Amino acid sequence: MLSTELAELKAYMAANPGAVIEDVARERKVTPRAVLEALPDGMVRIGAGEFAAAMQDIAEWGEVTLIVHTEDAIFEFTGAIPTGEVGRGYFNLIQPKGLHGHLRHDRCAAIAFVERPFMGKASAFIAFINSAGGFMFKVFVGRDETRALRGDQLRRFHALADRLLPRMG
Repeated sequence: MLSTELAELKAYMAANPGAVIEDVARERKVTPRAVLEALPDGMVRIGAGEFAAAMQDIAEWGEVTLIVHTEDAIFEFTGAIPTGEVGRGYFNLIQPKGLHGHLRHDRCAAIAFVERPFMGKASAFIAFINSAGGFMFKVFVGRDETRALRGDQLRRFHALADRLLPRMG
């Protein structure tokens, strides 16, 4: 990305931190990861992370929302994420009903912890980013009955970020 394009993207995200990341990426012909990296300081932490460790921790959080956003659809699952294990080249979600399946954990190049405003409310999510800079999926911290972020999950979110992506200095 040219420095002028990067500067424009950073300015846009500073003015619109709640923009739909995938839409911005498509409109500006950049990856969703590039859009995350353009968010204002303090809104995102990105690093290599450990896919299986992150998923096992999230499985203990209770009800969250997992979103898969493609060009053709946005799939949302709200509920507890099942535990999983690595086998036969996949991270296998162990559950016979509800959310289950096989995730290509080896394609996860980075994990991002994002806190930003979205539609007038605070939001927090973990983005699992593939080697092409796209989102594999996102897991959002749940909300309580008042639609505020669940404090217990937000604490787990911060603890997981600190464990997987320790801050330097």
